[in-house]
Amino acid sequence: MVTFFAAAQQETIDQKVNALLKKMTIEEKIGQLNQYSNDNSITGPITVNPNKQAEIKNGLVGSMLNVTGVESTRNYQKLAMQSRLKIPMLFGQDVIHGYKTTFPLPLAEAASWDLEAIELAARVAATEAAASGIHWTFAPMVDIGRDPRWGRIMEGAGEDTYLASKIAYARVKGFQGNKLGDLNSVMACVKHFAAYGAAVGGRDYNSVDMSERMLWETYLPPFKAALDAGAATFMNSFNDLNGIPATGNVHLQRDILKGKWNFQGFVVSDWGSIGEMVAHGYSKDLKAAALSAITAGSDMDMESVAYKNNLAQLVKEGKVSIDLVDDAVKRILRKKFELGLFDDPYRYSDEKRAEKALNNPENRKAALEVAQKSIVLLKNENQTLPLSKNLKTIAFIGPMVKEYKENMGFWSVELPNVDYNKWIVSQWDGLQNKVGKNTKLLYAKGCEVDGDNKDGFAEAVATAKQADVVILSIGERRDMSGEAKSRSDIHLPGVQEDLVKAIQATGKPVVVLINAGRPLVFNWTADNVPAIVYTWWLGTEAGNAIANVLFGDYNPSGKLPMTFPREVGQIPIYYNHFSTGRPAKDENQNNYVSAYIDLKNSPKFPFGYGLSYTKFDYSGLKLSSVKMKNNETIKVSFQLSNVGKAAGEEVVQLYLKDKFGSVVRPVLELRDFQKVKLNAGESKTIEFTIDKEKLSFYNDKLEWTAEPGDFEVMIGASSADIKLKSDFELLAN
Repeated sequence: MVTFFAAAQQETIDQKVNALLKKMTIEEKIGQLNQYSNDNSITGPITVNPNKQAEIKNGLVGSMLNVTGVESTRNYQKLAMQSRLKIPMLFGQDVIHGYKTTFPLPLAEAASWDLEAIELAARVAATEAAASGIHWTFAPMVDIGRDPRWGRIMEGAGEDTYLASKIAYARVKGFQGNKLGDLNSVMACVKHFAAYGAAVGGRDYNSVDMSERMLWETYLPPFKAALDAGAATFMNSFNDLNGIPATGNVHLQRDILKGKWNFQGFVVSDWGSIGEMVAHGYSKDLKAAALSAITAGSDMDMESVAYKNNLAQLVKEGKVSIDLVDDAVKRILRKKFELGLFDDPYRYSDEKRAEKALNNPENRKAALEVAQKSIVLLKNENQTLPLSKNLKTIAFIGPMVKEYKENMGFWSVELPNVDYNKWIVSQWDGLQNKVGKNTKLLYAKGCEVDGDNKDGFAEAVATAKQADVVILSIGERRDMSGEAKSRSDIHLPGVQEDLVKAIQATGKPVVVLINAGRPLVFNWTADNVPAIVYTWWLGTEAGNAIANVLFGDYNPSGKLPMTFPREVGQIPIYYNHFSTGRPAKDENQNNYVSAYIDLKNSPKFPFGYGLSYTKFDYSGLKLSSVKMKNNETIKVSFQLSNVGKAAGEEVVQLYLKDKFGSVVRPVLELRDFQKVKLNAGESKTIEFTIDKEKLSFYNDKLEWTAEPGDFEVMIGASSADIKLKSDFELLAN
């Protein structure tokens, strides 16, 4: 019954789309493929166009981005309603990790390994954005990132394909809710298709060169997971892939996305990426770029006006079939019908609903929950943490302590008429909210984030000497990670680590908070400071979340979604690498093996790593069988016990190793995980299931297959901390 109704409803929408299409001129069709940015808020090199409003009235603009707020979206939509066919516009926005209520950076959320929390963050963001007139978010970014120099690493889920695929699915479900057209739902846009995260040198917009098997096995699965979740739209990427710009890449968009995967939504270019094929040296001019893009399957042109100025002529000349244009238009119109915009173009622009959604206290509670879960405890010697609430004096030092907007991180939405100094909980405010009247808080800035000025060191040291414990808040500015924020040097900026050395020399217990949008290098701090907390950028509730962790009201449970290098020279570095013919057998071996002569191969902090205020014991590994056939499964079980004194959560990770294959396989691969909460003294039997899918990979013929042979299953607290292991065999049928 439900299936029949859904099919009938879709048929009705398709009929409406086809009927409308027949009424449209070629110019009106191309207008649906044309997207402009609002001039007041830009996220790229804007195209100056004094005729924008007139073009909207004439039905020559199908979508806009960066139009913020109920009043603005309503006013622009009124212009579209003056067009001949009164086709409503779509309004898109980079709602990456929150709208008014800002959640942790996506990479930070990935550190929670909590799919329900990640979906919740996207759900809240969608509710707020949809109530403000937004139909469409340019998220999630699902690019695999193995190079922390790349600024956009903060926007994704890290280096692992399995974890990133699970997170991609959760984020799409969060943004889109039960179905498109619900007033608390926005269309997701999965980006960047494809392989953008492998840009050479970690330099944004740069080339990508990789094998087809690497593409399918490592970089495409998160996109497929997002599609399986029902993602409405895709965005192509700036990079060329093996010499062909993604925007004009037939293989990516026609063969894979719309062909093999049967994607029924539409593809939008990234900002100006159609026009940028000229700069790539791939297209002679904008006309040639438009030809390449529409042929390859790019449906909507964001801000390059290549389609608007050239597509009609290309059709007239017979170089572009009108069927290609019609297909792109139908894909876009279908989404507008699904959103209910033809029934009511202003249905998402509702002042009362916006007021309620943007000031819902439950949203702040969700932001606090997700922020706490995203914090990673990297080091805690001598039980420095959690801090006692009976401390008499605490020195809070560093350039991040009293900042407000910095806590929002990159890709945050800044709304007019919001006083962010009152809306955001600073780290100083969070600590003040936590400590009692008998605890004195002292402050000194110490230094700026970057630069070489040490004039504030003396005051910081003097302040530290008065305290029972010192908390140092350092790291990157929020605009040091993000689009166009690639860095060749990812050490702590400026003289901040010198400040750490000066404070550590006082002999006081020191806790370092590191605020960043990427893995940083901070070797001296890591080796010498007793307690280190990686706080990323946590959003609206940053101060309260950090205070809760510092004082033990929340037991940290985050695990790193990326490998942290010792030095930049190790990059790209990731846990699931291949072995070589000359692997180093230990950290001290470097002669005629795959190793550095001046640095260990191992990372500073491995993928999946994170500490807790309690301890977990793994024991009693059992396999239901040590042999399995293709159509069978193996149950893996073990006992997890909280042997510490506090309740806590542990992310238990299942890794597999295919010992021998027709192609070289990684040394280990994450294939499942569970986040388990246990009270002090509590034990629980944890169970995983291994099936053929978990053993499969793309062979040298790009066949998805599981090969008979020997496997090793490993249960660990991180990729480098394997607690239990056993062997089994996949039999030939």
